[in-house]
Amino acid sequence: MRVAVNTRFLLPDKLEGIGWFTWEVTRRLVARYPDWEFVFLFDRPYDPAFICGPNVTPVVVPPPARHPVLWWAWFELSLPLALRRYRPDVFFTPDGYCSLAARVPTVMVAHDIAHVHFPDQVPVLVRRYYDYFVPRYLQRAERLITVSQFSKNDIVGHYGINPAKIDVACNGCRETFLPLSETEKQAVRAQYAGGLPYFFYLGAVHPRKNVDRLIEAFSLFKKQTGSPVKLLIGGRLSWQTGPVKAALEASAYRNDIRLLGYIPDEALPGLTGAALALTYVSLFEGFGVPLLEAMHTETPIITSATSSLNEVAGDAALLVDPTDARAIAQAMEQLYFDPGFCHFLAENGKKRRAFYTWDLAYKIIEENILHLV
Repeated sequence: MRVAVNTRFLLPDKLEGIGWFTWEVTRRLVARYPDWEFVFLFDRPYDPAFICGPNVTPVVVPPPARHPVLWWAWFELSLPLALRRYRPDVFFTPDGYCSLAARVPTVMVAHDIAHVHFPDQVPVLVRRYYDYFVPRYLQRAERLITVSQFSKNDIVGHYGINPAKIDVACNGCRETFLPLSETEKQAVRAQYAGGLPYFFYLGAVHPRKNVDRLIEAFSLFKKQTGSPVKLLIGGRLSWQTGPVKAALEASAYRNDIRLLGYIPDEALPGLTGAALALTYVSLFEGFGVPLLEAMHTETPIITSATSSLNEVAGDAALLVDPTDARAIAQAMEQLYFDPGFCHFLAENGKKRRAFYTWDLAYKIIEENILHLV
């Protein structure tokens, strides 16, 4: 049995959502089936650390695919040639793209279809690519995986895909996300927030993430409470960041807001675990991994009552309307003044996190690969 895997998001020191999904699922497959051969298809030079078993053959397939024209070149020209050369029995592609030109039975993971709901937040050329190729990818793949029931329903409702061909997996959480002692929390606060409590946001900064409204809500919270609490924003600045910069400039509490940029993996568990609460009020998500990370560190959560976020968070979060800055501010105020409720949310998170593990995700992928052979 030979399985080809699209591993173009396995990037050293730059693993984000899809990269982590790729890594956690494929390394389990490689370990589970030592008699299978896995062909890892990279679009650039790779880190040998990602070659997770002697049954893995790494292959670099140019060009580096990070632009619509290069996506087309990689998936429709270079990748089919590589697949014809290595003749896999199944092609597993975890990033929402596949190849229309390839003839290999394909299992594809479609994490969300956010571009359908927020077209104005997607660059024009990217939007045109998605509009043309995404429905064709969804039809082309023999088996589809999503990471939430919300995403499955969204794909079925918008594109008319047969629901029987879609299974729901999930994301998981890295083992480094653990509860902190009070001493450890104080050390993190001292390093990042001047020793003071803080709300924490983690994720890329672009319009769909709603960071500008989070800043507005934090400013309202500060005005109402006069508290010393800080807001730490972790994540790279992506695109259309003007509203975020404008919200910062307009805030009377700019000195209490800190943009941390991209956070190294080793710092993330501490920053999450020492927070007064995770404030993840995105407008739209296919899953929302930071919610799960907060559950593992036993950190209270404020998140949106929309898309997949209420599905994943359940009773482990205080749910708000993400378009209402005042509602977000009131949620911050509630958690700041009510440690008992914070404890209640954290306890609920300890129970809920058991429903979302990498082992559960891997088993769904395994079943779908076996379905095609």
